[in-house]
Amino acid sequence: MAKIVDISERNLYLKNEDLDDAVSKYLKMTEAGRTRAAEETVPVTGCLGMVTAEPVFAKISSPYYNASAMDGICVKALEIVGVDERSPRVLTLHEDFEFVDTGDVIEEPYNAVVMIEDVVTVDDAHVRIAKPVALWQHVRPIGEDIVAGELIVPAFHKLRAMDIGALLAGGILEVAVLKKPRAGIIPTGTEIVEAGSPMEKGKIIDSNTRMFEALIKEYGGEPARYAPVPDDYAVIKAAIQKAVAENDMVLISAGSSAGTEDYTRALVEELGEVAIHGVAIKPGKPAILGFIEGKPVIGIPGYPVSAYFVFENFVKPVILGMTHQLNVSRPVIKATLSKRLMSTLKYLEFVRMKCGKVGGRFVATPLDRGAGVTMSLVNADGILRVPKNIEGYEAGQEVDIELLRPVEEIENTLVTIGSHDVMIDIMANILHKNKKLVNLSSAHVGSLGGIMAFKKGECHLTPTHLLDEETGVYNIPVIRKYLGGGKAALIKGVKRVQGFMIPKGNPKNIKSIEDLTRDGVTFVNRQRGAGTRVLFDYLLKKKGIDPSQIVGYDRELNTHMMVASAVQSGSCDVGMGVLSAANMMGLDFIPVGDEEYDFIVAQENLEDEKVQAFLEALRGSELREALTELGGYGFDAPGKVVLI
Repeated sequence: MAKIVDISERNLYLKNEDLDDAVSKYLKMTEAGRTRAAEETVPVTGCLGMVTAEPVFAKISSPYYNASAMDGICVKALEIVGVDERSPRVLTLHEDFEFVDTGDVIEEPYNAVVMIEDVVTVDDAHVRIAKPVALWQHVRPIGEDIVAGELIVPAFHKLRAMDIGALLAGGILEVAVLKKPRAGIIPTGTEIVEAGSPMEKGKIIDSNTRMFEALIKEYGGEPARYAPVPDDYAVIKAAIQKAVAENDMVLISAGSSAGTEDYTRALVEELGEVAIHGVAIKPGKPAILGFIEGKPVIGIPGYPVSAYFVFENFVKPVILGMTHQLNVSRPVIKATLSKRLMSTLKYLEFVRMKCGKVGGRFVATPLDRGAGVTMSLVNADGILRVPKNIEGYEAGQEVDIELLRPVEEIENTLVTIGSHDVMIDIMANILHKNKKLVNLSSAHVGSLGGIMAFKKGECHLTPTHLLDEETGVYNIPVIRKYLGGGKAALIKGVKRVQGFMIPKGNPKNIKSIEDLTRDGVTFVNRQRGAGTRVLFDYLLKKKGIDPSQIVGYDRELNTHMMVASAVQSGSCDVGMGVLSAANMMGLDFIPVGDEEYDFIVAQENLEDEKVQAFLEALRGSELREALTELGGYGFDAPGKVVLI
């Protein structure tokens, strides 16, 4: 599929090459070095998704004969001219008509069909009609669909299900197609292990190249994944040489940056040439775009999100180009940004977004922006591109979101912004499974952050557990303080136990909040505005403890599960959160007290179908059973609505 060519433009080595320039230059180089793709002949019944190598013309007409288009009787049209309700006509079987079904042959002397609905049976040999038909009415003529010699599909056409039907109808049993471009995938890294291997510290499951396999198939290629190779120059070199010999292009996973064991650039340069190293995108900057023996060789960063965006922007168009397919842009919607978004001036940044439609407008909330956070891709509804030389966008600003899901799914999404609890994940599953595929989108910004988002009309629901220090009452006093009365309602949720999560066996012998001030005890906190943070600060104030006395007070995490994970991993000795999170991570727990975890909703949205589905699930047994199994929850009146 490829040949060696001499292109002077390849002597390009730029750090922070602009994305559009890098894509344009690399694709131009790739096209210049490409020969005509290899072809193969495959059965039409097995050609779905493949690309035709040449135009395909019909061998036979369809229909192949004059065919009845209706159930009824075939007649001689000119002999029943003038028939109507006042002058019906009785016809004799085998002389004036024949019974036919849809698709039956219409032969001389018959040349029209009367629908069965317009036929009255007189006896076994006679019928009466009271409506005339025109010549050849209700008859499909030869070639009505396809005429022999007609073009069915052109060359370089991606074959669809309807194309297969047309090809077979036109008498085509086999079709010449382009062979799927074969892409070799080399996982590199001494730390890499296969999925299912026993895990130990310092080892990483190779998930990236499995993602590449799926994406290559999705875009019409044939993946060939090789076994992981360690960080050894000679071993990686041999793997690259083998992959280049056996494939049309090669992807090298990891080793594209500037670490002491990042060998990809040096190896591509030794075996071929590096066209570009470093693209001004975030994540994905360390991409390597090169050629060996005229074949595209792409070094992809090891962080999963970086890997995805390098694949989408470089590997995808190369694969599509090999099969002469267009790289079609994703659908774009206009959405209101729910929070301020700052970005660097040096890079084009791809920000993963959660989206929903609230009050007739689309709302978008940024997800975690780390290059290693795979779940930010899994949970994303779309991508916001923040161009270079722009510091970011302000909350409330309208932005363009490239959709990763159908817009219908976005419109069917219940948007929650506020406090985190594992019950939100359980509810998301229940709603999607049982309630007409309603999606639940959750952004964890803390109770106060959620109230601010609710006030701006950016969500349907706000999960909250805010204690009013003056009254000792949860949620309602705080809602009245920030939202006033008459517009909001409170949906009662669950009671849950808050406390201190500690490692099994309580090695630091922590018994109370005062112990957090001891030497050698490290804490991890929740973010400002989180209900748990408000409660913790309230407890410190009651005990007269200065936060500066607690090591780790300023270290903030956004969810109960993240706090539990930090304690479980040993990066801290104690964190505050709910009992269910401690149970899920196998931690010990020191209870502090019960709290009320509820949901704020606009009164005008109470009849919204998505909110009604949420209420039904909240009141149902499936959620109660799941939370009871986790432990740490109480159920007084879940789903009760209190107008405020």
